[in-house]
Amino acid sequence: MRSVRWGRPFGTGGSGTGGEGGPGSGGAGTGGGGTGGSGTAGAGAGGEGTGGDGTGGEGTGGALTENTVWIAGDSTVANGSTPCPAGWGKHFEPYFNDYVSVVNSAVGGRSVRTWLYSVQTVMDSTGECVRDVDENGDFILQARWQAMLDGMQTGDTLFIQFGINDGSSTCDRHVGLEAFKESYGMMAQAACDRGTQPIFVTPVSAIACSGTTAVGTRGGYVTATFEAGTEYGVPVIDLHQLSVDLYNSLGFCPVPGGDVSASTTGPVGDFFCDDHTHFSDSGAIEIAGLIVQALRDQDLALADYLL
Repeated sequence: MRSVRWGRPFGTGGSGTGGEGGPGSGGAGTGGGGTGGSGTAGAGAGGEGTGGDGTGGEGTGGALTENTVWIAGDSTVANGSTPCPAGWGKHFEPYFNDYVSVVNSAVGGRSVRTWLYSVQTVMDSTGECVRDVDENGDFILQARWQAMLDGMQTGDTLFIQFGINDGSSTCDRHVGLEAFKESYGMMAQAACDRGTQPIFVTPVSAIACSGTTAVGTRGGYVTATFEAGTEYGVPVIDLHQLSVDLYNSLGFCPVPGGDVSASTTGPVGDFFCDDHTHFSDSGAIEIAGLIVQALRDQDLALADYLL
């Protein structure tokens, strides 16, 4: 897989299929995480594309055009339910002008691989969860990823945020750090091949306190997200650190009672939804605002479409 360097504006690349190579241990299996998919992944690396390493230049160089923001993630990103939990993706679209449509395909409880694939509850000899394959030996894709592969086009943006459920020690959700980075790289390459800008987002932190100070909670998957960004030339928004900074600015620590529950009151209870990980609508709006500010601060092209 080539390392794509994204400039501002970004190039269009080719038209590969976004596969991640062949299966490790094979097997058909019936397990899986989520809705099941009907598409198939390519056996190769997703195509080299014909674009170069960016086209250079500053600014957008033309009029604004209609585009789609695609979002892949877990429950901290998902639309969720009413009144809660809610993820930041639910409240993202109102920050943009009418040129932008947001398709939030984040799903609660997913690792990057259970979001992408049909995955078994069996671990293979490499320590990764076995992915189901079709009659051709290709990995079975979840329908949501296939829909993105079919829908992404030039000028679109793909946000990717996982790293919370991936740390599970058991299948089907476990994803090791190297497999995590490889999956991000595959998704970025698939976006590149369609002229879509990928953006990696470090996993948002839960609220955890050391005395009166909020501290980070996502460990190695934060580092892995940055490493993937460096390896594949993709911008990274550090939502993990931004969220910790926000919790500190709001004076959330120490949490009344030691942890968040349905009975937690005050600012912490208003921000979170019954636990220390998931957000209420008001909390999700603030988290979405962190992403929006990062788009501006990092001078990413999508910032031109913000209100």
